[in-house]
Amino acid sequence: MSEIKDKSVQAFIDGLASKAPTPGGGSAAAVMGAQAAALISMVCNLTIGKPKYAEVEIEMQSLLEKSEALREMLTGMIKADVEVFERLMATYGLPKDSDEEKAARSEAIQSALKEATVVPLKCAHACAETIALSRIAADKGNLGVISDAGVAVMAGYGALKSAALNVYINAGSLKDRAFADAKLAELEAILNGADLAAEEVYQIVKAKL
Repeated sequence: MSEIKDKSVQAFIDGLASKAPTPGGGSAAAVMGAQAAALISMVCNLTIGKPKYAEVEIEMQSLLEKSEALREMLTGMIKADVEVFERLMATYGLPKDSDEEKAARSEAIQSALKEATVVPLKCAHACAETIALSRIAADKGNLGVISDAGVAVMAGYGALKSAALNVYINAGSLKDRAFADAKLAELEAILNGADLAAEEVYQIVKAKL
């Protein structure tokens, strides 16, 4: 079976719209994040080598390396989200006739929920990084494609907030509250200032149009 990332955009959109449990919001968040990283890369590729932007050549090359690493990471998270959700759903189907089976099922569910909390949290980290990188693209990138830096930050911001929702819903079902609270605190640290940062980049881009 081919991975979601190897399918057409139409197939992915159709999958989201269907009754199938995957792909879902977590995969959509990863796709948005990957798109943000890709757009940053595009701005870099259309800036590097241009005599007019020779002064920022080295910085844009460094930015490109970072955005490409993020693009690869976030693309991989599309599959990771599907896999962890499917594992979680499988635990709910475990037998629960005896007390032993109920205990084993509950433990399996909680273990899967922890993983289902960690995966979107990692996605949130990566998406927050795209917001930071998009600012460099907006500040230094080729003015001919500067609007794409703005699209990048909006995609990254949307991806971050979307990933956060998946952390919230899974952490809320955890019995290990110390683990849940630690992950939620980590998420809040990521989200802190993201609204303002994204808006600032958007306004930087808008002012250059």
